[in-house]
Amino acid sequence: MQEIKHYCGLFAIAGPEAAAELTYLGLYAQQHRGQEAAGICAADGREIHRRGGMGLVTDAISRHDLESLRHPMAIGHVRYSTTGSCKSDNVQPLVAQTASGPVAICHNGNLVNAGGLRDDYEHRGHIFTATSDTEVILHMLADPKYRDQDDPFAAALRDLRGSYCLLAMWPDRIEAARDPTGNRPLCIGRVGADWIVASETCALDIVQAEYVRDVAPGEIITLTPGKLSSRRFAPPAARCAQCVFELIYFADPASDIFGENVHLVRKALGAALAREAPVDADLVIPVPNCARCAALGYHEVSGVPIGRGFTTNHYVGRSFIQPTQAIRDLTVRLKLNPIRGSVAGKRLVVVEDSVVRGTTTRAKMQSLRDAGAKEIHLRVASPPIRHPCHYGIDFPQREELVAAQHTIEEIGQFLGVDSLAYLSREAMLNCVRESQAYCDACFSGDYPIPINNSFHKAQFERPRAPVAKA
Repeated sequence: MQEIKHYCGLFAIAGPEAAAELTYLGLYAQQHRGQEAAGICAADGREIHRRGGMGLVTDAISRHDLESLRHPMAIGHVRYSTTGSCKSDNVQPLVAQTASGPVAICHNGNLVNAGGLRDDYEHRGHIFTATSDTEVILHMLADPKYRDQDDPFAAALRDLRGSYCLLAMWPDRIEAARDPTGNRPLCIGRVGADWIVASETCALDIVQAEYVRDVAPGEIITLTPGKLSSRRFAPPAARCAQCVFELIYFADPASDIFGENVHLVRKALGAALAREAPVDADLVIPVPNCARCAALGYHEVSGVPIGRGFTTNHYVGRSFIQPTQAIRDLTVRLKLNPIRGSVAGKRLVVVEDSVVRGTTTRAKMQSLRDAGAKEIHLRVASPPIRHPCHYGIDFPQREELVAAQHTIEEIGQFLGVDSLAYLSREAMLNCVRESQAYCDACFSGDYPIPINNSFHKAQFERPRAPVAKA
């Protein structure tokens, strides 16, 4: 599935002199979580130093940047915009100078009450330089209402609503927090005496860190060189809301998130799909890369041989990350090329992880037709997406969702396939250990966190004032 745009990846480490270099590697391992921008901040005990820019980690941060960040604590961020546009002002971590000193912050998720908070600050004369919801948190930390409390960070977090994992840095420490519903993943690792926090365990693997545990919902973790401590800013929410789409699509197959191995869950989804929607076919092929695990599960249960139907250009970024549909469509053409000798004359079971808008999926099915496929039976390893997400996935408008507007038969006709079947919601939830702990609002419409229906991605964009002519 190449149609979803999503949010961000986080990495922090305290202790080693090469903290920034390790953060760079941790971000590189999580590049799949965002390709618009990347940034790193490092602290030397007195000041916070920042480097970053637009594009991939390798484009945004140079070797010279890393040398200038040679300090014992670092935090980093890879971004796809779910609130605020794709521009340099929104590169995270964001840094501000406050009456209490410098602070940096970066964020994975969406704050559903950011609009009201920002309006209040703007009416009181605060000046915002970015257009992401993350900047609101900086203003809260500078506000005497929070700054003068015994625990300013915890006090500010208690007034946030929505989905968030946060990294905050002061010159002498790093703090990490996860919202009370646990909507997004955040884990703790260790290398010797050095402590790490990351969005996914694949980032721990790349720096040879040991996974210790997840950050608990409603918990703040403090990292300093050689030390980790914990405190609560809120009890866990009565209803846990771990994002099931992390397991279906977002996370790396090598990662363990929410206590589940991503690869094994995706295999189970594919196996369940084979039981629910069998096909008399010659070949199972995945739409790479995310559906490979599900296709393997489908093959193992169905007995239909598995093979390759596409070649992948590894030098093209994931197309869902691109900010416009036209660019996404062109990127799909660059990235996926059907293997004519493999698919010509064959009855194909094509396994997808999900279908959102349907436009790029349609192009991929047509490319298989053009390569000579005899039949195409599309099997989707998740239920139809009929509801917008307000927690950090960039399909917030219902009219963008093909399954919200059409029947499954109509979608199959639009996609140009001989048959179409989705995995049922019940089967999907049976593939995870604690089904009641997950948010599946995009499938069910059951939102565990109260939402603001007026949200839109560009809600903080402001027209520039005209320049007065002399």
